[in-house]
Amino acid sequence: MATSGEAPESWYLALLGFAEHFRTSSPPKIRLCVHCLQAVFQFKPPQRVEARTHLQLGSVLYHHTKNTELARSHLEKAWFISQQIPQFEDVKFEAASLLSELYCQQNLVDSAKPLLRKAIQISQQTPYWHCRLLFQLAQLHTLEKDLVSACDLLGVGAEYARVVGSEYTRALFLLSKGMLLLMERKLGEVHPLLTLCGTIVENWQGNPIQKESLRVFFLVLQVTHYLDAGQVKSVKPCLKQLQQCIQTISTLHDDEILPSNPADLFHWLPKEHMCVLVYLVTVMHSMQAGYLEKAQKYTDKALMQLEKLKMLDSSPILSTFQVILLEHIIMCRLVTGHKATALQEISQVCQLCAQSPRLFTNHASQLHTLLGLYCISVNCMDNAEAQFTAALRLTTHQELWAFIVTNLASVYIREGNRHQELYSLLERINPDHNFPVRRFLRETLKMSNAEDLNRLTACSLVLLGHIFYVLGNHRESNNMVVPAMQLASKIPDMSVQLWSSALLKDLNKACGNTIDAHEAAQMHQNFSQQLLQDHIAACSLPEHNLISWTDGPPPVGQFQAQNGPTTSLASLL
Repeated sequence: MATSGEAPESWYLALLGFAEHFRTSSPPKIRLCVHCLQAVFQFKPPQRVEARTHLQLGSVLYHHTKNTELARSHLEKAWFISQQIPQFEDVKFEAASLLSELYCQQNLVDSAKPLLRKAIQISQQTPYWHCRLLFQLAQLHTLEKDLVSACDLLGVGAEYARVVGSEYTRALFLLSKGMLLLMERKLGEVHPLLTLCGTIVENWQGNPIQKESLRVFFLVLQVTHYLDAGQVKSVKPCLKQLQQCIQTISTLHDDEILPSNPADLFHWLPKEHMCVLVYLVTVMHSMQAGYLEKAQKYTDKALMQLEKLKMLDSSPILSTFQVILLEHIIMCRLVTGHKATALQEISQVCQLCAQSPRLFTNHASQLHTLLGLYCISVNCMDNAEAQFTAALRLTTHQELWAFIVTNLASVYIREGNRHQELYSLLERINPDHNFPVRRFLRETLKMSNAEDLNRLTACSLVLLGHIFYVLGNHRESNNMVVPAMQLASKIPDMSVQLWSSALLKDLNKACGNTIDAHEAAQMHQNFSQQLLQDHIAACSLPEHNLISWTDGPPPVGQFQAQNGPTTSLASLL
């Protein structure tokens, strides 16, 4: 107890000091920290101290314990009391921000929204908090997939930042809006917005790290915009700029000088996260262009960096990056004929998604799609159909839907007796499917060639070569199959190599080139052997049981060892 001679603040400072000491102990002594803070109320403190203590208790309980109900009660008191105190912005708005975060965690989104709206309404004289709360509410709408409301709020934030003279935060709001417009495919609105952002970013003179991080954000949006359109060649200058930009950032030191404008007190991502993101878009580019060894190299670098970061940082965005990288590398493995490795990586994605319901919701359809692709590669067509059907049930994303449906169509074609389902599926993909196939293939070839889409070019060439072979036009067939083979070995694409070598064997045989036919047959035999060994390895893995999972949360640790593959080599090839 305080003696009568002590100043009223001394007991408070002593309790606060003890609380902080216990909180920062190693390991933290949270129970003792909470006791010290609760003791403050015994002294019937003034309102300001009472509100701040409720905030501190709420924060400690929220971040360090599972007692969310008690945390919520303290934060609600902090928010209620602080609204009655003039000039008490930091406590008032921090309480609002933290409380709405807690509401969202408890799935009480309808309590979080009005709270944030009220806080936004009364924070207009406090630029930092006004901007931060606008970002927070926009993020909440984004998580609810209400991108229109989120875009509106970011627009309001951009205008407010302009009025308070913060071009830096204005750019952050506009770039965030651009990102959502890209997600919504509102490309007509994206172009003028990105142009405006480019001008703002180039003209802004301020902290070099903040300027470069704005450039990274801007260039990431540009690169993903190009990649969305399949413009793999056109994107190269932008991608190069982005890679140079991240190198510049890694040489800059974080200055501790705080910006003079409180509205500038934001940063988009820590530079370590930006570094992983740049690796990620580079992997996306390499994957689309068909440079699969390069994609593998950058994925390895990014995953290594992620492992290091995750030891110290529990930010959920790191798991998202990890899942997207794994999704890309799994597709690479399936193309290069490494099914067993792909399956183990699919199992890794399952484990990551099992730890986070939100991650699973966002990636469930992709996960079933990857399993469907794996099933095709090991010739389990019934399972492939079930996986693609599950994936279709879980997505509303237009491009992903088209990708799944085309792969499902390929399953029906391989099964050979599913004509009715195939035609109804083709009707859904393209209602007007009375088109000359060869003309479309030549168009595909022209487009893929123009944009360096190597895999698409290789697939189009080998398919055209096959068509010409069937039509008896051996010379034209050879002109297609030889470059297909060269391109496929450069990628490397195991399926196209297998297909091309089989065609070359038959072509040379038909033309009487015995030596070339024998060489092609030998190549075909080698590819077949490699694929068969990998097939046996994959089907023998306990994770192979994942192919029968089509519903509910991802199964983890429920795998039984298999007795080996059940499909024959003949059906596989």
